[in-house]
Amino acid sequence: MPDEHLQPLLASLGFAPVGFTRRLDSWLCVDAARLNRLWEYYRNPMRSAGDDRSPKPYRHAQEWGLPRRITGEPSEGIARKEVVIENDIAWRIDVMVDFLVGGEVKIASAAADPARRHVISTLVNQIVAEHGGTVLWQHLATIGAVHGHVDVLVKLLPPDEPLLPEPASRREESAPASPPNDAPCDPADPGASTCSLEATARLARRIRLEVVEPARALPLFNPVDRRRLDAFVRVYHLPRPGDMRGARRAANSRNWFRRWFDTAGAAPSRCRVLEIITPTRWFKIEDDKLVAHGRNSLGELPLAHIQNVAAPFQWTGASDVEPLIPLQDEINTRLSDRAHRITMQSFRMYLGKGIDNFTERSVAPGQMWMSDNPDAEIIEFGGDASCPSEDAHLRELREAMDKASGVTPIAAGILKNRIGHLTSAAALRVTMMNLLARTRRKRATYGAGIARIGELALAWLDRAGLFKTTLAERQLEVTWPQPPVDVSCAEILSGAACAGS
Repeated sequence: MPDEHLQPLLASLGFAPVGFTRRLDSWLCVDAARLNRLWEYYRNPMRSAGDDRSPKPYRHAQEWGLPRRITGEPSEGIARKEVVIENDIAWRIDVMVDFLVGGEVKIASAAADPARRHVISTLVNQIVAEHGGTVLWQHLATIGAVHGHVDVLVKLLPPDEPLLPEPASRREESAPASPPNDAPCDPADPGASTCSLEATARLARRIRLEVVEPARALPLFNPVDRRRLDAFVRVYHLPRPGDMRGARRAANSRNWFRRWFDTAGAAPSRCRVLEIITPTRWFKIEDDKLVAHGRNSLGELPLAHIQNVAAPFQWTGASDVEPLIPLQDEINTRLSDRAHRITMQSFRMYLGKGIDNFTERSVAPGQMWMSDNPDAEIIEFGGDASCPSEDAHLRELREAMDKASGVTPIAAGILKNRIGHLTSAAALRVTMMNLLARTRRKRATYGAGIARIGELALAWLDRAGLFKTTLAERQLEVTWPQPPVDVSCAEILSGAACAGS
């Protein structure tokens, strides 16, 4: 890095300029690419194939795992076959998120004083509500399930920055008579047990929760103690000011399909931005130039790191998508092979031997052929033949995905005859025991992360003098919603027989 201001920064982090550049490039080329691939397998987005004349001028992300004999290779003269994509990953991830965060997550303070506990709990839950409430936790659960982990930066907005936008429902109410106050609760009184709803909401909007995309997050660990994080780097790209020629070309395109899907000509030149946060300082770097820096007054990294499933000796947790990718590729391959076979055999074909003028007369009811050749015959071939081995292979693949993910079709409301008759909620819980155990395991890691987010928010307000709290009062307890199978049997089966529940 040529900027002379970066030399002491990298030296303090234990990195030489060349070493840091190599570490960053390795992350962007290897780790970030792998994380992006996991997200694409979950979302399976559709993109333009670049050929508007094709019957199916689009491609899906999961085609990346199909063999070339199916997707086609124009350079080798291999034609594209019928491609069938059945995304068995997405609905399983969505079911996991529904079981984990299907309702409101409540956060409560562990303060000894009941009045003080009520005020702190109200403030923390208001901070979460300002960022979406349950929707925020669902976003974190989805990102964590796909990537294996998720990071949240907790920041305090300085007085000169605009506050978070006020919800529309609150804007419709009458405006307060007094101007906003940066200290709605008395900062000089550490035991303040009263705080108006208006003051609590205004105080909550001073906290910003930034969910960091895992593909843009680079952790820098201590070279001696790998359990300690020395710095956290966020990497992203921004368009350069005034360079919007490509976007204007795309907007003026007459082809609506290309304007909707194709972004090749719409991307302006972009600069790489690095945000480096340490326990004592923060830095912002654009194209290897230090453009801003300051002091981290919190004295620690304002980062809440959440592993999807606890994995020892790793920063990233266990992804729910990664083990399913080989099975998903095999399912898509077999479905595409079957689609091609059905297309080739969907019409019956006939071979006539020893019959004169066979091609001049159609094969239809009532038609007759006459031949003096005793060896004449009509051979029928084609048609969709039964293939039990193929059906068994697909069935076993889906059962393998059930075992690997822990999510069975019954968890998504798909009932099959082979499960028998559910006569109680206990029987339903036994059927989904793997999913319930996995949900409880995840709640341990996500619960610790949610509590960490609240503790950092309270620590920022305490350090800024806006709301004083002690270390014991910043300890939080998380209460999860009840899983769907733990409610009453009548609610589960919608009025079906629940004998023995």
